[in-house]
Amino acid sequence: MTHHVIMTYPTGVQRLERRTGKSVAIGTARSGVVTIIPAGSSARWDIPGVVDVIQLYLPHTTLERIGREAGVPAAGHPLERTGHPDPVTSGLLMGAAEVLGGNAVLDALFRQQLTDLVATRILAAHTGTPTTFEPITGGLSPHALRRAIECLRSDSDADISLAKLASDAGLSRFHFCRAFKESTGLSPHAWLRQQRLERAMNMLRDTDASIELVAAELGYSSQTAFAAAFKKLTGETPSDWRRRMR
Repeated sequence: MTHHVIMTYPTGVQRLERRTGKSVAIGTARSGVVTIIPAGSSARWDIPGVVDVIQLYLPHTTLERIGREAGVPAAGHPLERTGHPDPVTSGLLMGAAEVLGGNAVLDALFRQQLTDLVATRILAAHTGTPTTFEPITGGLSPHALRRAIECLRSDSDADISLAKLASDAGLSRFHFCRAFKESTGLSPHAWLRQQRLERAMNMLRDTDASIELVAAELGYSSQTAFAAAFKKLTGETPSDWRRRMR
């Protein structure tokens, strides 16, 4: 593998065997565990039945960047893990299936956050020299917070990325995300998702725009994707919410 592979298992229980030369690692695929395949490794896998899996391909350069930005020693390679208990990493990966929703900007921002969070967790718990990260103290300055919110509110979706948001604030991605959440109570992705939900509600309540038009205005790939995301956040379809609010 050219990247580290981080895996978790949403459903079911299945035996796993990883064979590397004469070495055999045995584990169980189930909720709350992870399997880690370090970059450059190879093995034979014996899996006797169907297994449901979520995989994240993590470049080693991301681990190095997170370590560098956090001011910790050089990032080591992850340890091999086979069905290793880690509800934190498992929860991060499984959450992706619930959050990704057919909106290119929101999904890209979430993937950037998720990759950094998983990389941070890998450094903290799955290398030969576990890393301790100091808790964040203090949020963004008023000026930096104002610029970040202006960028997130912008209609120019090309400008919305963690790299740009952090650069504008004069911070690394690692420190920007923590400072933004300290200031707002939300991650950049959650803040933008809430802001777009409010825009959708305003359009549904105050205009006669079709749901298809609202979906397109907010950057969703289809009316179906928008309706599913809206219902996930509100418990109602856009049509039902509009009827109730009018």
